[in-house]
Amino acid sequence: MTTAVQSSTGNPTQAIYAALNGARDKTDSKEVSPQDRFLKLLVTQLKNQDPLNPMDNAQMTSQLAQISTVDGIEKLNQTLQLILNGNSENQAMQAASLVGHGVLVPGSGLALTGGMAIGGIELAEPADRVSVSIKDANGIAVKTLELGGLAAGSHGFGWDGKTDSGAQAADGAYTIAVSAQRGENKLSATALQMGVVSSVARTGDGISLNIGTLGAFRMSDVRQIL
Repeated sequence: MTTAVQSSTGNPTQAIYAALNGARDKTDSKEVSPQDRFLKLLVTQLKNQDPLNPMDNAQMTSQLAQISTVDGIEKLNQTLQLILNGNSENQAMQAASLVGHGVLVPGSGLALTGGMAIGGIELAEPADRVSVSIKDANGIAVKTLELGGLAAGSHGFGWDGKTDSGAQAADGAYTIAVSAQRGENKLSATALQMGVVSSVARTGDGISLNIGTLGAFRMSDVRQIL
C-alpha cells in the first residue's frame, strides 16, 4: 500500500502562503516585483511537491510562461509610464513658452482698450456668411461686424471701437455673439475671447494656463496663439 509522502516543511499550502507573505513583508524598503513573487512561488511549489507525483513538464512550462508574461507586462507598463512622463514634460515646456503671449480661448468677452479690441470665432464647418454682434455692459448691440465667408476652424478679428453710428465706443468690457450661415442653414459657431498668458501651473488634471482676468484654462482650450 502506497503511503503519501509529505515534505519536511509541513503543509505545502501553508508553505506557499508563508513564502508569498514573506516576499511581501521584507523589511527593506524595496517593493517586491510580481516576477520575484512568481519565482518564489514556483520554487516553493517544487520544494513541497509530492515525490511520488511530481510536477510534470507541461505544468513547469506553464509556470515559466506565466513568469515571462508578467515580466513582459511589467516592462511594458514601465515603458508607457516613461512615455507619459515625457509627454507631460513636453507639454509643460510648450505651455511655459506661451507666457506673455496672447491666445484665443472659448468665451464671449471682448475688452476694448485704447480703441482696439481683439476677439475670435470658431467654426465647425465652412460658412458663406459670418457676423459678430458686439454688445455693451447693458446688453445693447453697438456694432455688427460682417466677416463674410470663412473656412472651418478658428479665426481672429479686430474691432477699432467704432459703433454702427460711427461714434467711438468707450474703453471697457463688451461681449460678443456670433452667427454663421451656409445658404439658408445656420451653422454652429463658438465665440472666442483674447487674453494674455500670465503664468503656467501643473495641476492634477495636467497643465493649467492662467490668463489674467479670464481665469485658468487647459492647453487644449487654446484655439489660436496671437
